[in-house]
Amino acid sequence: MAEPTDDSRDIEKLYEYGEKLNEAKDKSQNQKDYEGIIAAANGSVKAKQLAAQLIPKFFKYFPELSEQALDQHLYLCEDEELGVRVQAIRGLPLFCKDTPEHLAKIVDILGQLLIAGDNVERDAVHKALMSLLRQDVKTSLTALFKHIGSTDDRNAEDLSAWESIREKVLCFIRDKVFPLKAELLKPKDEMERHITNLVKQSIQELVEIIEGQADLDAQFNVSDGDHIDRFISCLQMAIPFFMRGASSSKFFNYLAKQIIPVFDKLPEERKLDLLKSLAECSLYAKPQDSRQLLPSVVQLLKKYMVRRKIEEINFTCIECLLYAFHHLAHKHGQLTLLLQVFPKLGLSTIEELAKAMNKKLTQGMAEHNKAMAAAKTEDEKEVIKKQRQNATAGLRSCNNILAMTQPLHGKAPSFIGDQKISLSWKEVTKAAVTSGAGGAGQKRTATATNGSGTNATKKGRGAGGLPNQLLNRAFEGLNDTRSGGRGRGWRGRGPRGRGRSYR
Repeated sequence: MAEPTDDSRDIEKLYEYGEKLNEAKDKSQNQKDYEGIIAAANGSVKAKQLAAQLIPKFFKYFPELSEQALDQHLYLCEDEELGVRVQAIRGLPLFCKDTPEHLAKIVDILGQLLIAGDNVERDAVHKALMSLLRQDVKTSLTALFKHIGSTDDRNAEDLSAWESIREKVLCFIRDKVFPLKAELLKPKDEMERHITNLVKQSIQELVEIIEGQADLDAQFNVSDGDHIDRFISCLQMAIPFFMRGASSSKFFNYLAKQIIPVFDKLPEERKLDLLKSLAECSLYAKPQDSRQLLPSVVQLLKKYMVRRKIEEINFTCIECLLYAFHHLAHKHGQLTLLLQVFPKLGLSTIEELAKAMNKKLTQGMAEHNKAMAAAKTEDEKEVIKKQRQNATAGLRSCNNILAMTQPLHGKAPSFIGDQKISLSWKEVTKAAVTSGAGGAGQKRTATATNGSGTNATKKGRGAGGLPNQLLNRAFEGLNDTRSGGRGRGWRGRGPRGRGRSYR
């Protein structure tokens, strides 16, 4: 008769340990058997698979071994063999069945395991999470959302992995949790408020992460092109979160005290990008931010609007500054002070120039249409198409300037505080939804802001129909990305591992 192999002996011992524990009335007296099961998790593939079933099964009877048992089980979740990993993942919810104090930790672990590349493994993670969500949805969602906003206890090397986990957690909540909201989110009103608060907290934490990337505590060096680019890029990343209620006085403070005072020294190619970012974020400035930033914007307006020749004027820059001026002044609250700057802004002059440019561009559009009809090659048509697009943007810019100067002429001028002015470089869409976080009466387009490739409508699938619409729109904000392309603006003279950290 052949001698039993070490593998078979290990399996026999495991079955023996399991039978003893099953038969024991007071299982806590069989600690040696449970220790044997934990030790067997270091054995063969079959032994690991069997241990992955037995460790969580008897976990509740040995609280003094809970840390050792859970740690050993987590090693199985990262085993090289897929079958071992899947069996270990399936056992994770059992740790919480009778010991709910471990639920938040197990959900945190499963959140990290969402990046699994194998479909069978990923399916096991999804089912385990859904099991725990049904056991305690509030605790489970709170643990999952920690992967979305916080970078506590993570070093720079972990950030890439964290971003992957964050994306997978967002997809899981959107695709698996929200479609079952009627079943899972109970009591309904309480859970909707809870999720909304989690989203808001995560959004604010993400803004704080972006602030750190922008290096806002450093002295601004106008000759440091990388710092300028990083600031503009980070500000653009933060704007979607401002749209959903997050705030950042640090960004506005840095603009007011560090960047705008040296604006004239900035490279020309950076100025327009910065002004576009200023215009977009001004809509979301708090009153205290407005009071700090508005004087600097007024000084820039004076410089740009005193020019007399149409060729010297960048209408897009003036559009940016007027837009920022309106939204900051709307929140400023000191009308008497603001009235003193109007005579110095040269409103009538800029209006005359904008009307003249409008006429010139309209005439040019007719010429573009004729040229397009006469074009013979695709290259010629592409050039004319680009010229026509530039002319269209120029018309929109001039029309916006005229719309924003008109309310400033009266004895009691008014300031535009909503989004009825659509900035010339932003995509125009007919579909719009009321913004719950941007302020009363404000709207945002259904497409991604400023040409982003992200489709916000798709990102909200499965989340529609909740009475609390703020929850849906705020959640979409966590998924927003920003494109880097900003454009040159329009001047009067023509176009231009698998490694994880459980413990």
